[in-house]
Amino acid sequence: MGKGQGLQPAGRNGQGRRVSDLKVPTNGAHQNGNRPLRIVIVDDHQLVSDGLGMLLGSQPDFEVAGFANAVADVAALTLATDPDVVVMDFHLRDGTGLDAAVAIRKVQPNARFVFLSRDDSDSAWLAAIEAGAGAFIHKSRAATDVIEAVRQVGNGASLIPPSMISSLLSRNREAEVRRESLSGREREVLQLMSEGWSSREIAEKLVLSPETVKSHVAAILEKLNVSDRTQAAIYAVRNGLVEQPAS
Repeated sequence: MGKGQGLQPAGRNGQGRRVSDLKVPTNGAHQNGNRPLRIVIVDDHQLVSDGLGMLLGSQPDFEVAGFANAVADVAALTLATDPDVVVMDFHLRDGTGLDAAVAIRKVQPNARFVFLSRDDSDSAWLAAIEAGAGAFIHKSRAATDVIEAVRQVGNGASLIPPSMISSLLSRNREAEVRRESLSGREREVLQLMSEGWSSREIAEKLVLSPETVKSHVAAILEKLNVSDRTQAAIYAVRNGLVEQPAS
């Protein structure tokens, strides 16, 4: 496949997809005479991927060069399209945006990243920062915000303020201390709590007495410095103390 053809790796139906299949308007160059920003889209939701292709492809200074729907496909796509900006979901079917960024940088060190996600947890933000993302956009944001973020990141800007990075790192250190204070069994209980299991259900699943589960829950609340199970679950999710389903 030649550069710029935009062939997406095979999806569920086994079919490749070209940018032209989405009927994206022909793009022009930047007004200053430079070539358009070359963009690839990485998202495992077909509707989102197609919508982003149409949205970004309608901009005269953008060129949507290709699509991927899994971490396993991004290196080959990057080699084929030589993107300036990669716009991708943070949670993919076989990994995260950080995994994808690592794979992309091995073949295109200068690529820039705009992450999109419904996951607004500290752990997701920290992973985006570790990946060197120029922007982290919640999927509830307006289309114009996505367009502007891609444009600014493509032209070298970082939209994640240093103050936010500092705050996230500080909270991460605190969360790490609390994480290390939890025993292995307390982490299991916290995981199930975050998934909505009752104390009785946790006791049955872990083959523990209800009194033992109650003791573990009390210890967890004390170590996380929260007052109830709901706050513990929220804290655990936001700070990456538990695994959570991909968004």
